[in-house]
Amino acid sequence: MTNKIDYSKELNEAQLDAVQSIEGPHLVIAGAGSGKTRVLVYRVAYLVEKGVRPDEILLLTFTRRAAEEMLKRASLVLDERCSRVAGGTFHSFANMILRKYGKAIDLNNNFSILDDSDAQDTVNLMRTQLGFHKSEKRFPRKKAILEVISKSVNKSESLEDVLYDEYPQFMEFSEDIKKIRDEYVKYKKQKSMLDYDDLLVYLKNLLTTHEDIRLALSKKYKYIMVDEYQDTNKLQAYIACLLASGHRNIMVVGDDAQSIYSFRGANFKNIIDFPKIFKDTRIISLEENYRSTQPILDLTNEVIAGAKEKFQKNLFTRKKGNAVPVFVDARDENSQSKYVVDKILELREEGVELGDMAVLFRSGWHSNDLEVELASRNIPFMKFGGQKFVEAAHIKDILSYLRIVHNVFDEVSWLRVLLLMRGVGPKTAQSVLNEVVFMKNFKAPSEKWLKKTEDMGKLFSLLKEIDPARHSPEDLIRAFLSYYQPLLKEKYDDFHKRLNDLDSLLRIASRYKSLEQFLSDMALDPPERAIVEAGLRDKDDRPLALSTIHSAKGLEWHTVFLIYVAEGHLPSYLSLENEDDIEEERRLFYVAATRAKEKLFLLKPHLDRSPRSFMNEGGSVFTQVSRFLDEGNILGRFVEIEGAGEPEYLDDEPWEDSPRHKRGNDEEFLRMMKEHFRDQESY
Repeated sequence: MTNKIDYSKELNEAQLDAVQSIEGPHLVIAGAGSGKTRVLVYRVAYLVEKGVRPDEILLLTFTRRAAEEMLKRASLVLDERCSRVAGGTFHSFANMILRKYGKAIDLNNNFSILDDSDAQDTVNLMRTQLGFHKSEKRFPRKKAILEVISKSVNKSESLEDVLYDEYPQFMEFSEDIKKIRDEYVKYKKQKSMLDYDDLLVYLKNLLTTHEDIRLALSKKYKYIMVDEYQDTNKLQAYIACLLASGHRNIMVVGDDAQSIYSFRGANFKNIIDFPKIFKDTRIISLEENYRSTQPILDLTNEVIAGAKEKFQKNLFTRKKGNAVPVFVDARDENSQSKYVVDKILELREEGVELGDMAVLFRSGWHSNDLEVELASRNIPFMKFGGQKFVEAAHIKDILSYLRIVHNVFDEVSWLRVLLLMRGVGPKTAQSVLNEVVFMKNFKAPSEKWLKKTEDMGKLFSLLKEIDPARHSPEDLIRAFLSYYQPLLKEKYDDFHKRLNDLDSLLRIASRYKSLEQFLSDMALDPPERAIVEAGLRDKDDRPLALSTIHSAKGLEWHTVFLIYVAEGHLPSYLSLENEDDIEEERRLFYVAATRAKEKLFLLKPHLDRSPRSFMNEGGSVFTQVSRFLDEGNILGRFVEIEGAGEPEYLDDEPWEDSPRHKRGNDEEFLRMMKEHFRDQESY
């Protein structure tokens, strides 16, 4: 019987090997842009064409859409039989199996599934029943508590470890959160309810305690494929291996160099240790890249070569193009932003569409200054991963204080300011608003309102001291931050993550002398409206993409700008004392750089303020180039260096020869970083 598909014509040599290798355990290391999805699509078609029944094939992915797209493509490649392959997410598969076999572990098959909102409400019910809502100290809210519990499950770590690593502000409530967790588990069991994490936990328990069911499932699903294996958590990897234990016909596909989701529970060791679990694993590497030019791949190959643990691969391409990646040493944050905007406009004139360009960054707050610059130049953009700067609640809070200074009749801002106060609800806020604004009693409200909350008295005392004619926008923000910080901690569980945004606001304000001009610029049309208008002018003119690196994985653009390529930013200061964390930061750099097809710009602001300067007048600190560009003379060998304004304090020696460029004493550097970045977490 001849094959309907000429696989050797459709696939390169390594892809063909992966598609036609069907017996036994296989690990496909799919380098960035190497056609990973193509391999899975054609392997499904190949198995079906070879006579394997579709319902004997199991394809596990991370989104339902990914599975549906792959099976749809396989059906187009071969025929409709491929649509009958069992494909879906780990959670949907777990749901199906537990409905059928749940009674074996005392689980009713009519259990209900809690979505994230339902789970939060259930946790809050436990929190209330245990009396923690009456705590004198500020107790974590339902969302934060559920996040801690969920991460403990997905990372297979204790609650204490999760709190210590990611929620240190809640360490004092460790025992209380444990009690909530225990009651939450009991409540769900009694009510036959499962949350998303429970689906995996119960499936793992079923497979480990009932060998007959495990073997029956292994017999049913004779060929198992897992996509994005580097993103699996311990539970998911264990489940996949248990399902394949009866026949060992399992192929996992992924890229160790793109394992960047440890904060969600993904475990890098899963892909590294796969050959240790299945001793006879065949490893197939996909190294031909169909996305990027060779100069970009030369850089990324060199960066990832420095990884401590990895599968050896060297990406190459037949694609034409010789534009070398460019490193831009900008004078400061705003110079960095202006360079990016100028270059975007220049490329746009050369015919590169806005939608074919992206600016990537490690943490959401890194784009704050750039967003303001883009808005001021009327360039539409869409931000992925992190909220747009001017739309963040805490930024709106601070701007409301400035607006009532600028215009005391601004009722909307007054209401926002009043409702931020502890002990003030909508009714009280409206009464104070009537007295202060409508009766023009701007000095202070009645004594009864001042007695209601001390926040009221503090605010009006501050307003009496402020003179917008004498104080700059930066001075005004600093003054209000001293008042606002306790309210910030009270209102937001993740207040520590918002501090960087507030410092960005200070840096932006420092460029203004006029409060009116500052507020006007911050109140420009929101990006969404600009995008709609751009769409009406030119349907092909998609907006510029701004994205965290995490949100950019799997995407690609003609031109990529990677900003803040500096120590303490990429890699993040949070990773500097942990080797595993540094390794993940290296992989983040690799993922970011491999998104570029034709042009790659790497930027570092030369002079940077401490993101906590509003707290401690930290002044300026020197920003060193990221170690990922500093090692092995990568800058000298693979990257063209370009300046964007000379730093005002540098001498005349070449930048690359300057002692400031050399990495100094690591201990001293870490001490400095701790001092300037203490108590912070990135997005």
